[in-house]
Amino acid sequence: MTVFKTYLKILSKCKMPILLYTVLLVFFGGFNIQNNSGSLSFQESKPSIVIVNEDERVGLTNNLISYLEANSVVEDIELEESAIRDAIFYRKVNYAIYIPKNFHRDFLNGEEPYIKINSTGDYQASLAEMLLSRYLNLAKVYRTIFDEEEKMIEKMNELLEKELEVEMTSSLDTTAMEKASLYYNFTNYCFLAGLIYVICLVLSSFKNEGVFKRTAVSSTDYRQLNRKLLFSNGVFAFALWLLYVLLSFVLCGKIMWSENGLLLIVNSFVFLFCCLTFALLLGNAIRNKEAINVLVNVIALGSSFLCGAFVPMSFLPKSVLTIAHALPSYWYISTNEAIKSLEKIEWNTMLPILVNMAVLLGFSLVFILATNWISRRKRQLN
Repeated sequence: MTVFKTYLKILSKCKMPILLYTVLLVFFGGFNIQNNSGSLSFQESKPSIVIVNEDERVGLTNNLISYLEANSVVEDIELEESAIRDAIFYRKVNYAIYIPKNFHRDFLNGEEPYIKINSTGDYQASLAEMLLSRYLNLAKVYRTIFDEEEKMIEKMNELLEKELEVEMTSSLDTTAMEKASLYYNFTNYCFLAGLIYVICLVLSSFKNEGVFKRTAVSSTDYRQLNRKLLFSNGVFAFALWLLYVLLSFVLCGKIMWSENGLLLIVNSFVFLFCCLTFALLLGNAIRNKEAINVLVNVIALGSSFLCGAFVPMSFLPKSVLTIAHALPSYWYISTNEAIKSLEKIEWNTMLPILVNMAVLLGFSLVFILATNWISRRKRQLN
């Protein structure tokens, strides 16, 4: 218990950095969640158009205008060319359609009357263009089938009025999962920074020359001391992980109770173990307390930027991601990205996730072997 009590005394001196990392997680994690709350949701929209009709509003011309009015928003503006240009310039109107004189008569006679258009060139204008092209292409087909204009319009309307029925085949709440993955991506920084800072500081304190000599002359075996330090660091790491998991339930909501949410938690625990072994390696290799802050900034911040904790992986250059493969953070964050879009828990879909977790455990094994080698070397030198 003496070692554990001493550990807690040293840990109490680290409460401000731990609190700072937690506040950063809540602030930036919560900010990213709110900022991306509607990033994956879909809302139906209609383009804003204006129709300048120089033909009589009868027959096919009337039907075309009615179709456009039903599938878009026809703005009530002055039908002067200058007013239309101003409306398009200021994005009040996305698409202007000019129906020429004698349009319906020329079209039925097999001609291709030119319909002038003017647009903003954005996606709403593309939607309006798609509506117009759909109608005209269908009319070209039906005029070769039907001789009577009324019959042709009737059959066209039957087809145009059919709406595509969309069936949701997945019950996955992608918006909520996006929030949860953003939160757990940011924990990459908090786990690395918190564990490296605390564990390195604790181990460097126990390696103080005075403490080392008192331990050496006492009845405490160095193996026993190492086991107690390992246990104490493990308890701290688990407590930190549990705190961040509980915060995820508060910030992300009920999605954390889903299978995908639980996978995020499991992945974070695997990454926590990797961070713990890495922090123990650094703590055994470094004695200088002044170097701890440098390590935290270089390792935690550097890996977070390179691997997609702060900036989404989709925005990072391929060259950066290629380098990031050498870091555990890459495998942790890429697993989170895979989990957020996982619709079914099956062997084929789970295999990439399990491989990534195995890579993290492989990193942990390397860190453990390196720590043991350093410890043996230092005992031999002493």
